[in-house]
Order: sequence, then structure tokens, then C-alpha cells
Amino acid sequence: MESWNSPGRNCGACGYGTCDEFSRALDAGVRTIHDCPFTSDPVCQEHPDAGTILGSADILGDPFDFILHPLPGECSARKILLPFRPDLVERWNIQPGDILTGRPMGAGCPVQHVLRVISANPVSGVLVTHVVGPLFSRGRAVKDLQAYHIIGFEGMAESFRRSPEFGRRMKFLPAYCMMNLTHTGVVNQIFSRREGLQVRVEDIRLL
Repeated sequence: MESWNSPGRNCGACGYGTCDEFSRALDAGVRTIHDCPFTSDPVCQEHPDAGTILGSADILGDPFDFILHPLPGECSARKILLPFRPDLVERWNIQPGDILTGRPMGAGCPVQHVLRVISANPVSGVLVTHVVGPLFSRGRAVKDLQAYHIIGFEGMAESFRRSPEFGRRMKFLPAYCMMNLTHTGVVNQIFSRREGLQVRVEDIRLL
């Protein structure tokens, strides 16, 4: 049997409440180490061709206007979030490069995310982050926000039904959404650049 070192996260993503329970399932032969997300390949890699995978609809068959890919040279679309406890940004001295964990409970997403901080505002508590894979956090100090609101995304738009329009609430799919569910948001910034349209979307809601 392949060796497995417990990450000690007790994240529940393997289907068990604790890493100890998962370890016992490994010993019993009912799980493999690959059922632990902390032994999987990192998510922070070249983005998938979501259009080829999904066409122009999400996993539920709901259509979206565009897919939001990473900015050139970045590993995921930027996710802008606000912790349920914004004061923790100042209290914990959250800085660029810090690794955060937590669930976007405000949008109703059941998936815990691992995030790397790009910028942190100690006044508003707003954090700009990249989504990175669980393996990226292994062996690093992690600050667990537990729950947060997604308030925006920024990335490069790949249009399907409709191109991004300033001021319009539109349907889009973040290329790294593990649920493959359509989001909605208000397009409040568009830049035309050589690589395509750079778009910021805020007031995020899941359909």
C-alpha cells in the first residue's frame, strides 16, 4: 500500500470527519490515498478548456454567457472575498502570500477552498485571492477563515452566449469552479487587452 502522511486538516473532503477516521479506512482497504485531496495534484495549473468539457452549459444544464479564466500568467481567476469576521484580516495580520482556508458559505457553496492571498485590506477586510489546490497548503501555515462571502471575480472572459457588458448582471462560470455551477454577477469593469477582455464581476450569487 502506498504511504500516506496525514495532513491533519480534518477537512471532511474524503468523506470522513477526521484524518484519523480516514487513516482507519485506508488500513481497512476501503479507501485509497487518492481519496484525500491533500495528496492530489494541485489545482493551481494551466486552466482547463471548460468549453470543450461543458459546451455552453454548466453541470445542471443551465447556460452561461461566458467563462472566466485566469489573467495572463496567473493560476486561477482572482476571487475577491469578505470574511464573515472582517476584523480578522487586521487581527491576524493577513498578508499577501498567506494561505487561507474556508467555505464560501455566503453563496451556499458546500466546498472548502484553499486560497493564496494577493492583497488584503485591513480597513474593509476585503481579500483578493487565487484559488490553489489543497496540496499547495501542505506543510505551510494556514489561517482558517471557516466562512466567507464571495463578493467578486476578476479574469479573462471567454464568451459563449454573450460577451460581457458593463453594468449588466450576467451568468458566468469560473473556470476552476469545482461544482461546475453557473454564477451571476454585475459586470463593473472591462478592459480590452491584447489577450482578450479582462473583466471584473461583483455581487456574486449562485443560481
